[in-house]
Amino acid sequence: MLERLELEAFLTLAEELHFGRTAARLSVTTARISQTIRKLERRIGAPLFERNSRTVGLTPLGMKLRDELRPAYDHIVASVFAASQAGEVESTITVGFSTPWCGKLIMRAAAVFQRRHPNITVEIAEIPLTDPLGRMRSGAVDLQLSEFPIAEPDITAGPTICSVPRGLLMSQRHPFAGRAAVSTEDLADTTLITIVGGLVPGYWMDHHFPRHTPTGRPIPHGPTTNFCAEVLVHVSQGNAVTIVALHAAALLHAPQTVIVPLHDSPPIDYGLLWPTAGRNPLVKPFVETIAEAVSGGRLHSAL
Repeated sequence: MLERLELEAFLTLAEELHFGRTAARLSVTTARISQTIRKLERRIGAPLFERNSRTVGLTPLGMKLRDELRPAYDHIVASVFAASQAGEVESTITVGFSTPWCGKLIMRAAAVFQRRHPNITVEIAEIPLTDPLGRMRSGAVDLQLSEFPIAEPDITAGPTICSVPRGLLMSQRHPFAGRAAVSTEDLADTTLITIVGGLVPGYWMDHHFPRHTPTGRPIPHGPTTNFCAEVLVHVSQGNAVTIVALHAAALLHAPQTVIVPLHDSPPIDYGLLWPTAGRNPLVKPFVETIAEAVSGGRLHSAL
C-alpha cells in the first residue's frame, strides 16, 4: 500500500516532471520529494523516472503506474470532496474573467478541476470592465479573476494571480508612436480614452485612468467607451490613447495601431474575488486549483 505522500508525490511529479514545482504544489521541500520518490522506487524495485541535471522523464514502468493510479486517485479525491460538502451540496460553480489571458488560465484550471470532480459543472463567464462587480453581486458568478484594486465590504479580495506591464494603445500616426517607451508624465501631453465609469468604483478608475501625472499636471480625459471596438475607433483618429496591458498587443490585431510600453507605471494586477458572505463551497477548492496552476509554473503558458 502506498503512503499518501508517495502517491501524491509520484502523481504530481509525473505531471510536472520537475522536482521544484512538485515540491511547491505539495508544500514540502524539494529534498523531501526526492527522498520520497527514491523510497518508492526502492519498494517497487525499479526506476519510475529518468532524471539528469536538466530533465525529468517517466520510464515505461512509470508511465504504466501513472496511467493505472491516476483515475483511482481522482475518484478518491472527488469522493472525499463530495463527502466533505454534505449538507452544502453544490453541483455548479460559475467563474468569471475580464481579459482573454485571465480566461485562458481559468479554462486550464477548470479542466483540472473537472477531472478531479467529474460531477461538478464549471461555467465560465466574461466580466465587463464597465461593471466589474455587478455579476458577482447579483449572484451570476461565484468567483472571478479580474483587475485589482478592489476594496469592497461585501467582496473578498483574494490573492494576486498575475501582474502584467502597462502600455499605451495609440494610432501609428500619434506623436508618441515612434518611441521605444513613454512615461506617465507624457500623459499630460495627449488625451486619455477611458471607460464608462458609472458602475466602477472611483478608486479603481483613478488607479487605471489617472487624472494627474506624478508631478501634478492634469491628464486630459477624452471619450468614454463601453467596448473594445469603440476604443479602436477613437484611437484610429490619431489624437488619443488609452492604457492597456502589454499582452493586448498579441490579441488586438488592429491595423494602424501600436502599443508602446508605459515604463514607469505599476503593472496591472489581476486577482481573485468572491462574495464575502454566503459563498459557494466550491470556491475554495477552485481557488486552490488556480493556485496550483500558478505555483506549478504553468501561468506563463496560460497567458
